Formats: sequence, structure tokens, C-alpha cells
Amino acid sequence: MIIFGVDPGFAITGYGVIEYKGNRFRTIDYGVITTDAKTELPQRLHILSDRLQSLLEQYKPDALSVEELFFNTNLKTAIAVGHGRGVVLLTAAKAGIPVFEYTPLQVKQAVVGYGRAKKEQVQYMVKVLLSLDSIPKPDDAADALAVAICHAHSFTDVRIKK
Repeated sequence: MIIFGVDPGFAITGYGVIEYKGNRFRTIDYGVITTDAKTELPQRLHILSDRLQSLLEQYKPDALSVEELFFNTNLKTAIAVGHGRGVVLLTAAKAGIPVFEYTPLQVKQAVVGYGRAKKEQVQYMVKVLLSLDSIPKPDDAADALAVAICHAHSFTDVRIKK
């Protein structure tokens, strides 16, 4: 199964593509999609959509996993990131790719085994689980890989229960 994980945003959107087969992970690609702060929001969202569509066409994932938003302080940031998240959901839907959403707590639980894990612990476990030489940079890419790993574990749990 090819899983495309996304850490949503509109200035920086992290993505990670993994293969999960027979309880083994293989990293295919990871990185970020960035947009220039001087560009108007509608154009930034258009850039995000185009780049994401291109990546989805390239990797043809079986599923897209995305982190749900959790903000308790800055409403303006939450709304802006929500725009980017909406573009991710729409682009996946238009491509016919099933979307699975996970809370930050679910991601931490799946990757580290503890829902209150620190960001550094999650990044370290992403490195270990994917047998990478170093922690993926930037952080948004590591977070996207963590969301993909979360889906791999969650998908396995669903299959086993059926």
C-alpha cells in the first residue's frame, strides 16, 4: 500500500510518501510545498493544489492521510492553515484518493506509543521506523511521514478487526 501523508498548511505543506507492505516500511519521497508570503492567498492555494495534484499523479497513492487541525491560541493561524487543509482534501477527492484524518494525539500514539510525546520523540521514531540515516527536514516533512505511518498502523488495525 502506498500512503501519502500530509502536514497541512498554506505557507509550508509537508508531504511524505511511504510504502507499507508486510509490516515493513519503505520511504519513497518526502519534502515540502512552499508558497511565497508576498503572493495573494488565492494564488498560494492554487500553487498548493497544482503541486499536490502533480505529486499525487506521480506516486498514485492508495490513501492520503492528513493531520486534523488543533489550535487553541491563534485563530487567525488556524483559519489560514484550514484553507490549506481544505485544498489538500479537495485535491485528494478530485483525484479519487481515499482520505483518512488523524488527530495529533493519534499520530503520536501510533508512532511513539504515547499520545503526549514531544515533537522530538516523534521525529526520532520516524527516523527509526523508516530506517533513515537522519531525521527528515524540515519538520513539516517529518510530521507528514508520521501521519503516513499512523495510517499504516491504523489501517492494519482496521483490517485485523474485520
